[in-house]
Order: sequence, then C-alpha cells, then structure tokens
Amino acid sequence: MKYLHTMVRVKDLDTSLDFYVDKMGMVETRRKEFEQGRFTLVFLAGKDDLARAEQERAPELELTYNWDPEDYHSGRNFGHLAYTVDNIYETCEKLMKAGVTINRPPRDGRMAFVKSPDNVSFELLQKHDALKPAEPWLSMDNEGSW
Repeated sequence: MKYLHTMVRVKDLDTSLDFYVDKMGMVETRRKEFEQGRFTLVFLAGKDDLARAEQERAPELELTYNWDPEDYHSGRNFGHLAYTVDNIYETCEKLMKAGVTINRPPRDGRMAFVKSPDNVSFELLQKHDALKPAEPWLSMDNEGSW
C-alpha cells in the first residue's frame, strides 16, 4: 500500500490557491476539470517533493472545488485519504472478511471506498491499470456514504 493524497474541499478555488501556493509555497502539479460532474481537482505538492512528484506520485494535497456553491460543516470539507493497492479485488475481499464494509465497491476494477472506525474515508486505487470488471463487485451496490 502506498499513500497518495489527502483531499480537501474548498469553497473558493482562487482564494485557496492563493493560500496554498502563494502563501504556503506549494506547487500545482496537475489540474483536472470535470464539466459533467461540475467540479475541478487541483493537485499540489510541497516544493521539496516536486522532483519526486514528477518522477513518481509523491504524496499530494488534492483540492476539490465543486462549481455549485455549498457550505461545508462538520468536517465535510475533508474528503478522504487515498492509497494504491496491488490488487483491488483481493484487498476488498480481505477487508470484507475482516468485517469492513465496502462503501463503494470496485465495480470498475480500479477504485473502492471504505471507512475507518472513526468514519474517515479511504479511497483504494488499483496500482497501474484497472483490473477487468468482475463479480461480485460488478453488481454490488454502494452502501452508506464515503
């Protein structure tokens, strides 16, 4: 398992980038716009991690900006921790056998979400290419939130 990023929702992307980049000295490594989902993802790395971020995925901060206004309260602005795993299906099966609820099953062979006992969301991502979609994951419903 490898730590990838921490996601934080932001209300005003320009104000947040002013803080994280201009004031804190972080560097934007990439940006993704999702018009259909109406959100933007901006990934930031510390200056000391920049060379590593260009060679491999160094730990990053993911700013998620939802285009439609939303007030974040009760920790809603903090999103999730993300880790890669060698085999998403084996990892989820092991977690299920240990009594962990798979909140978002890996139907796509690439991504799943679970929660810690303290209700912290964990995104599990398949290392390298997505696995071929397979049962029981393919037809498994989401459970709860993530």
